Amino acid sequence: MILHSDRGPLAGRHTSSAVAGTAAASERKLALWNIGFAYTAFLVGTLCGLIQVFMRNEMIQLPVWLDYYQVLTVHGVTLALVYTTFFIYAFLITGMSRSLGSFGPKVARWSWIGFFVAAAGTVWATIEILSGRASVLYTFYAPLKASGWFYVSLALLIIGTWIISFSLIAHYVKWRKANPGVMSPLFAFMTISTLIMWIIACLGVVAAVVFMYIPWAFGWVDTINVELSRTLFWFFGHPLVYFWLLPAYMAWYLVVPKLLGTRVFSDSLARLSFLLFILFSIPVGLHHQLTEPGVADFWKFLQVTLTFMVVIPTLMTAFSLFATFEISGRQKGAKGLFGWVGKLPWHDIRFTSLFIAMVFFIPGGAGGIINTSFQLNELVHNTLWVVGHFHITVGTPVAMTFMGISFWLIPYLTGRTLTKTTKKLAFVQIISWSVGMLFMSTAQHVLGLLGAPRRTQHSNYSDHPTVLGWFDGFFSNTSTLALGGIILFFSAMLLMVIVFRLWLIEPRSEEGDLYAEFPIAESDASATPRWLENWWIWIGIAVALILLAYTFPITHMIQDAPPGSKGFINW
Repeated sequence: MILHSDRGPLAGRHTSSAVAGTAAASERKLALWNIGFAYTAFLVGTLCGLIQVFMRNEMIQLPVWLDYYQVLTVHGVTLALVYTTFFIYAFLITGMSRSLGSFGPKVARWSWIGFFVAAAGTVWATIEILSGRASVLYTFYAPLKASGWFYVSLALLIIGTWIISFSLIAHYVKWRKANPGVMSPLFAFMTISTLIMWIIACLGVVAAVVFMYIPWAFGWVDTINVELSRTLFWFFGHPLVYFWLLPAYMAWYLVVPKLLGTRVFSDSLARLSFLLFILFSIPVGLHHQLTEPGVADFWKFLQVTLTFMVVIPTLMTAFSLFATFEISGRQKGAKGLFGWVGKLPWHDIRFTSLFIAMVFFIPGGAGGIINTSFQLNELVHNTLWVVGHFHITVGTPVAMTFMGISFWLIPYLTGRTLTKTTKKLAFVQIISWSVGMLFMSTAQHVLGLLGAPRRTQHSNYSDHPTVLGWFDGFFSNTSTLALGGIILFFSAMLLMVIVFRLWLIEPRSEEGDLYAEFPIAESDASATPRWLENWWIWIGIAVALILLAYTFPITHMIQDAPPGSKGFINW
């Protein structure tokens, strides 16, 4: 029987204790820098979110040098791209060190280089946005044109993540060579799956930025192929969602069973679910372009079908998790159909935060099916429904899982503990985030069904009766949406207080402190087929599906391209 479990931060197999100690200290420091950068972006992004709430309700006036679309762009970029990316790498770096042993000097060095490149790109992009030269929103759709340096900074952000990704892959390859014929620990397997998907997905946005946006923005070419640029963006844009989700899934698969005192339900099921995400998360971007002309319905239909295939690993994950809940409850004496619910560790904020995040993902996933459907997409496309969907999928399941991880990851890295006072604050923070997101996201969904557009500042469209109906009753911008946004900002500030306390104020942890461990559940890999870890098989299938889904549409966009569009700056 092969059991993979928590091996300890100094568990490098082929390294002297002195070097291992140095390497572990370097990895902890790198992870903390990533977390610090992530929460700095979180602070900026949530502040911009509050400003948006006030502006949409005409409660404040911004200074002349700052407008709504600058704020909206900063909000989207800092929260959707920066906070998530840097926190994910902090989690993956720490977990890879924990499961495979300490990094070697080269891996540590290149990981630091990747961090600084990505951080430099982020700071540069933020400066470009705040300067008013890049109010093109998080999706940076052409023909809206930003400063060429904004696109250069985005390229640096992606390059930085690639450097860290290849460093982690090199650490994994070194471990595989030192342990031939042994299945890698589940955390490491999931990390490599996530990074493979990320690297392949980024090819689309790198091609668009380097070969289209940068020459166009600097005036080296006069026009841009709008349809091709958007298609390449969504080649990246939809798997980006799974780049956010898969680390959350890692916590659900590995941390939750540990907190319940049991093993991973099925090692092979967990590995297969991650492999299916590699296959089906990338060739699906056209379902974001169902209302756009120039792509034959057949190719849209094919990618919609592949999108629905992603439901399979999602349902596999749900089955595994609820099986884990019930098994744990039965082991603790639960009786009846739902008796196991009362046996779950609701007093443990590490578990409760993740459980609430999972529950929010249920309506979020249902909304995703609606967005992907041909006919229903016609109703909700480019409305506030999509914004509500985004917040209830990324803003809650992903963000709340990262919050729950923070409650033990920061103490693990700083050597501090989660005291009773901070634990109470954490419960208030998670509950208030849930309530705020429920109010705001529900209002956005309802307003979207009524036709309220997204990506726009407040407008009453010359007092049109239909539009005035958007602002009447409980589900209006002036009530539910604004209330939800204010509660969310309060929760975000409370989270910043908790992070600060866990980083600098809380007392040092003692031996056996549960909140100062990296909880990874044991996973029995003895019956797991070896071919599940043959990466070339899965990369080959993924490439084949991508070529099937994109070759003809992209060829058509290039060969039969319209004249192209000049850039527009209308903010």
